[in-house]
Amino acid sequence: MTELHDFLAWLRTAVVEAELALHNGDAGPRRAIWSRNEPVSVLGAWRNAIGQQELNNRFTGLAQQFSDWTSYRFELLADGVTVDMAYTAGLEHATASVDREPRSYTLRATQIYRREDGPWKVAHGQGWPRLCRALPPPELRDCTAEVWP
Repeated sequence: MTELHDFLAWLRTAVVEAELALHNGDAGPRRAIWSRNEPVSVLGAWRNAIGQQELNNRFTGLAQQFSDWTSYRFELLADGVTVDMAYTAGLEHATASVDREPRSYTLRATQIYRREDGPWKVAHGQGWPRLCRALPPPELRDCTAEVWP
């Protein structure tokens, strides 16, 4: 097995299972795949979190908001792995209730991972709604892959 193969196997199991649990209101599995070592951070999506306490609060808050998961799919667009660092970039497609309101969304998601005493752990995550922004000007944007709401 290669480093990349092992990493992707972990991504397709532990990480996806953690996201499914979170979308059903359980933050425990997501917290388990995240590093307990500083630095850790999350930027974007609903709100930012920097450091362990903010991360714990964010994951607990998200779990309280999410329920009734009906679908989750991570569309991997790019990845890279070294001996003890890795990254992924892709699209998270999810359907769940947010504050008891059914909702479907897609986030552009980037995560950075580090190996800690053997297992992989998430150290940083960044997610943004999948929309083209006003900058740069429309004639310079490449929105061919975007889905407009």
